[in-house]
Amino acid sequence: MANTELNGALREGLGKGSSRSLRRQGLVPAVVYGKGMDPCAFSVTPKALKAAISTEAGWNALITLKGEGTFDGKVVILKDLQLDPIKGHALHADFQAIDLARKVHVMVPIHTRGKSEGEKLGGSLELIRHEIELVCLPTVIPSAIDIEIGHLQIGDVVHVDDIQLPAGVSLAHEGNFTILTISGRKEEAEEGIEGEGEAGASAAEKA
Repeated sequence: MANTELNGALREGLGKGSSRSLRRQGLVPAVVYGKGMDPCAFSVTPKALKAAISTEAGWNALITLKGEGTFDGKVVILKDLQLDPIKGHALHADFQAIDLARKVHVMVPIHTRGKSEGEKLGGSLELIRHEIELVCLPTVIPSAIDIEIGHLQIGDVVHVDDIQLPAGVSLAHEGNFTILTISGRKEEAEEGIEGEGEAGASAAEKA
């Protein structure tokens, strides 16, 4: 996985007042925490923050912090990002310092590939889980879990145990829960197929 860099500036003031002051200056207050270190508060520019997490890896991008402070050189992942509910810009970012040799728990999005046979017959794809929690080394975090659905028929269900995971990656969940289904009425789909067959037969007879 690619490693991006994010420049930050150490901040001494803490609390809501300090954070509001930074936002008025066009900066995003942030904090980094992790095993064996005291939480460290710093600030970043919105542009730099957006660039760091706009890679294919998204929130799971490995980011190396740069700047004058104890956060310098720390490899981190984004754990929480508070956004303005109206304007959508970043209000605060939380980063977790990680050890590249130790496994981490991460949330990874689910992506479907193709269009199912069931959808072609009038069914609909229902994605029950949009992401799943995985455990792996930071260097092998997948950007997404792709599920090929082209062969699925109406009524078919994909459970978490059906997913093929990359090498070195395991599930953090317990239980074989549902990831997606192809919903619809099999009877309608079968009637549609029969109707097409009858129409074809009638056309052949007339010819």
